[in-house]
Amino acid sequence: MTTAQLATAPQTAPPPPAPLALSGRKKAAIVVKWLIAEGTDFSLASLPIEVQLSLTEALADIPSIDKATLQAVAAEFASDLEQLALSGAGGPDGVLTLLDGKISDVAATAFRNRIGSGVEADPWDRLKIADEDELLPLLEQESVEVSAVLLSKLPVKTAAALLGRLPGPRARRITYAVSQTSAVTPSAVARIGAALLHQIEDRPVQAFDGDPVDRIGAILNSSRASTRDEVLGALTETDADFATRVRRAIFTFANIPTRLDPGDVPALLRDVAPQILVTAMIGAQAGREADAAATDFLLENLPQRMADQLRDQMEEMGKVSETDGEAAMMEVVDAIRSLAAKGDITLIDDSAQKNS
Repeated sequence: MTTAQLATAPQTAPPPPAPLALSGRKKAAIVVKWLIAEGTDFSLASLPIEVQLSLTEALADIPSIDKATLQAVAAEFASDLEQLALSGAGGPDGVLTLLDGKISDVAATAFRNRIGSGVEADPWDRLKIADEDELLPLLEQESVEVSAVLLSKLPVKTAAALLGRLPGPRARRITYAVSQTSAVTPSAVARIGAALLHQIEDRPVQAFDGDPVDRIGAILNSSRASTRDEVLGALTETDADFATRVRRAIFTFANIPTRLDPGDVPALLRDVAPQILVTAMIGAQAGREADAAATDFLLENLPQRMADQLRDQMEEMGKVSETDGEAAMMEVVDAIRSLAAKGDITLIDDSAQKNS
């Protein structure tokens, strides 16, 4: 064929490139990238941390996406998706900027830690969102100079709350040290932040929230009296010290006379329906001596008119089943604990009285 013939011959378009072979994880990352590019408002923060990390890592790894690949992915996720060409996320730095506000701070920090030197993570980003319970030991144990830097870098509300939890002399020394931090260099602040973060992250992860004593106490608070007595008896035989601490963490109907201030008794009427209180007191009178004493305590510390009305209602109601009585007593106890948790009343530490 001559040159002229080649020039006039019909031209055949080259076949489109075959779509890239992608894993399901990377296809999902492409969809996330497309939604962000389209300005869709959504959040991935409610997903499990591992899922957030998986998507974040996939986004950091995907190259520029050609239309053929996007079309193939779109066909799986939506039937009417336009052909788009997506650019890569720009590596770890770019993907964290891309996902800003879309994944949780914890997931972002974990991603920085996982990829190591790929992103220079600021330790203060993690420290600023740490729980007060994580930060308080640092302020208690570190030098006042380091504690002053920590306090200066934290959000004002967090710093104020932590300062209020420290003993007075310690709080005053740290507060004075804050006034001396103007000469601290940025590199020193970065090193301090890295060291403090290492202390937090080096602590073993706890599978359960709260102290074991508090957890057992909460369970036994909601258990039947017979079950509670049996468990406490067995604990005493196995570990007397632990059993003693559990007893102190428990608040039952029988503890009302020793732990509830007489002046706080009328507050119960705002949180407990009269019928529940009457049922509880009838059940208590028919039960153990300590429970019956709690009924007397409540009636003695209510206004006379209210106490008389409750006595009349108790007489009218007569007897209640053991199950109903215990359920009502638990409701009264829950109401007292709720009032104490809200700060409306303050429970008395009867262990201090016993040891005095």
